[in-house]
Parts: sequence; C-alpha cells; structure tokens
Amino acid sequence: MAKITQEQRNRYAAKLKEYKTTIDSLLAKEQNLLMMIKKSGDNNTGYPRIRLVQELLPLASYYILMNTLSVSMLGVKNEDSLAAARQTLTRAFKYLEDIVTAYIDAPFSEYEKNLELIADVSYEDRYALVRKMAFAISEIEDGYGANSKWRWSFIDLWAKLAVVAKNMLDLKKAYVDIDLESPDRMIVTAYLRTLKSMFITTGDKYREKYEMFSSKMEDFKQAITYLQALRRLHTVFGEREEAEELKKKIDIWTTKLETDKKRQLEESRKPAASPRPEG
Repeated sequence: MAKITQEQRNRYAAKLKEYKTTIDSLLAKEQNLLMMIKKSGDNNTGYPRIRLVQELLPLASYYILMNTLSVSMLGVKNEDSLAAARQTLTRAFKYLEDIVTAYIDAPFSEYEKNLELIADVSYEDRYALVRKMAFAISEIEDGYGANSKWRWSFIDLWAKLAVVAKNMLDLKKAYVDIDLESPDRMIVTAYLRTLKSMFITTGDKYREKYEMFSSKMEDFKQAITYLQALRRLHTVFGEREEAEELKKKIDIWTTKLETDKKRQLEESRKPAASPRPEG
C-alpha cells in the first residue's frame, strides 16, 4: 500500500471537518427529541420516536460517507466511522423497539396496543423507513467488506430490521387491505412480500452462521424462531399451503437441532485423551 502523504491527510481532514459540523447538528437533534419524548410521557412518544429514527438515518449516512471518502482519498477504511454508523443504527432499532416491541414470534394481540402510538403513520412512511434502514445496513456491510471480522454480526442487524418491520405493521388492518378493492392493496402487498423475504433470509442466515462459524445452538434456535414467526404470518393471512411447507422445514431443522445437541453432549462426556508417554 502506498504511503499516505501529509497533503492527502490535510485534504481528508478538511472534508471531515465539514461533515463533523453536520454530524454534531444531527446528534444535537437526537438529544433534543429525546428530551421532548421524556417530557411528553408514555402516551405521546410514538410519532416523536419515528421522527427520531428518521433523523438518525442521515446521521448514519454521514458516517458511511466518511468511510467512503477515506477509501477514495487515503486508500484505507475508516473503521471508526463504520462503527459509529453501526451504533447509530442500533440506537434507531432500540427506539423502534420501544414503540412496537422486539417480539420475534408472538400473537399480534400481545403488541397490538402499541401500534396505537403510531396510528397516524401511513403504510408508505413505515415501508419507506424499513427500506431506508435496509439500505443503511447494506452500505455499512459493503463498507466493511465481505471478509470483515464483523461479517456475521450483521445478521443481528438484519434480524432486528425484520422484527421491527413486522411489528410496525397492523396485521388486522393489513388483512383487510390486501383485498382487491382496497386502495392500499399494492403497498400492503409489497410490504408483506418484503417481510416474508426478510424472515426467510434471516432464518437461513442464522442457520448458515451456526454451520459455518459459531456452532452455537443459540444461533440454530434463532434460525428456527424466525421461521416460526414467518409461519405465524402466513397463518394470519390464510396462506395455508405456504404455512404447511414452512412447517416441514421447521420440523426438519428441529430434528437436526436435537441430533446436534445429543452429539455435542456425547462429545462433551468423552474423557480427554491421556498424554502419550515420552521416550
């Protein structure tokens, strides 16, 4: 790698100074909105939290841009800015979870009441937020690169997105609005298609993580949980064939999980091999 000159460093620092001014302004907005939420009480925090997330997405974008500039001007990644972008998205997910819960696979009745806090937020705005968050995750993931040590950690971000996207959707209203006569049919259909894709992909990715990287049963259990959540979604919308096909996959994975558990338990009980005598 070519040595970075002082001139390159100076030019990069000058650019960063411009971005940091905007970043500081966005961070101040975040704090102001948090103070407003704290003062408003629990019953009026839904829309302000949506606004909070909407403000955090440009903040994440500026951190991503700082890395892009570093690569183009200095030839190296700015891992600090990528980490800041990741942390920004993590906060955004937390703010959404505070409204709609982080329940992965639960009856709609358990979190339905929470959606009253964002009843005035349209399908379009909710779906746009989901897509913008997905784009931000993709950009951060691309910034780190395919061989990054953080590769497997991104599954957790995609998983969080799948959950909040599902929990932001009023399933009772959506069930009515998939009707051919509904003016919202197209947006609801697109939203549901995206949800289903996210849940099946998340399940497959957790299984892949288990098989290729972690060997942790918790990852395999998460994979099955996301498939179960998707099956519940199919059931809610009367998609019996899809639900039945998914049940077969869940049953196969559950059997595999139990088999792997027994194997790991048996291996853990094996006595350690005695050291060979010298000489």
